[in-house]
Amino acid sequence: MGSIVETLGNLLHQTAFFNLSGGNYAMIAVACFFLYLAIAKEYEPLLLLPISFGMLLVNIYPPIMEEGGLLWYFFQLDEWSILPSLIFLGVGAMTDFGPLIANPASFLLGAAAQFGIFAAYIGAMLLGFNELAAAAISIIGGADGPTSIYLASKLGQTGLMGPIAVAAYSYMSLVPIIQPPIMRLLTTEKERAIKMEQLRPVSKLEKILFPIIVATVVCLLLPSTAPLVGMLMLGNLFKESGVVRQLTETASNALMYIVVILLGMSVGATTSAEAFLNWDTLKIVGLGLLAFAFGTASGVLFGKLMCKLTGGKVNPLIGSAGVSAVPMAARVSQKVGAETDPTNFLLMHAMGPNVAGVIGTAVAAGVFMAMFGVG
Repeated sequence: MGSIVETLGNLLHQTAFFNLSGGNYAMIAVACFFLYLAIAKEYEPLLLLPISFGMLLVNIYPPIMEEGGLLWYFFQLDEWSILPSLIFLGVGAMTDFGPLIANPASFLLGAAAQFGIFAAYIGAMLLGFNELAAAAISIIGGADGPTSIYLASKLGQTGLMGPIAVAAYSYMSLVPIIQPPIMRLLTTEKERAIKMEQLRPVSKLEKILFPIIVATVVCLLLPSTAPLVGMLMLGNLFKESGVVRQLTETASNALMYIVVILLGMSVGATTSAEAFLNWDTLKIVGLGLLAFAFGTASGVLFGKLMCKLTGGKVNPLIGSAGVSAVPMAARVSQKVGAETDPTNFLLMHAMGPNVAGVIGTAVAAGVFMAMFGVG
């Protein structure tokens, strides 16, 4: 009888209830809230669901993220920059750069929205982060999760990767909530009602040459961006060439979804209570929100400038799409414009700055790596 009681006691003490801290339980509650947002509210569920489940698992069973644990192996693929690069391959295979090619001025709107990144860099320095940490944190302002992970890894800031990635992906999910109030505040009803001219048709040759030219020029100027920009443009070349349909389908479907599962769970698994519940995390989350709001505002304000210079031919709302949240930010531009005039169709015009923002965020990461001599 005594041995049975001892065995049951050992089993009882092996349960997680006896091994978790209050912080672990707090993070489990946060994970459940994120699962609610992903499932009930459908806030970017493809990203938020695996991230929140990884968060749940690591706070129930922390050894799953220790060396030799399942999610530790997944995380190595993040540190080696493999998963972020493969995400860009899939994004490229799903992206139509036609609106950007048809209206090259969209590059300027995409670039303007990157000011949030540099505002976050300055803010992080003022809050006491060193230069490398500040640079890694700042990319949150582009609302680009893979690039945030990539830069944090390259700059040796893996200790901050969890809060940075979770903040970046969270703000990507919350684009429909964060952006509209800023857009309405900075524009007049007359500006929001501007109808833009239909974009010109883009030839197949232009679409094929675009990824080749962009990859060549950007990688020559900033070689450290080759893993991201190179994969982005390779995926797009798969799509536009029309001769490798199987590769296009694999990159944009099966491979993309496998990578999202691995990336999401490994990112979520970096949010153990010990690593996440501290003042630095709160600073990072706050800086990310500030940077994202600043990037949205700078895109809209530059759109207003372009509106003035073109005699009212550019709707400033498309400037907010210059952040990298594709295609959510472009859809928000369309939605806010349609609130003023239901017959106004801005989606294709907003896709130009939106895809330009993906390139712009990768270039911003390359600039930081060049600044600190990281290859």
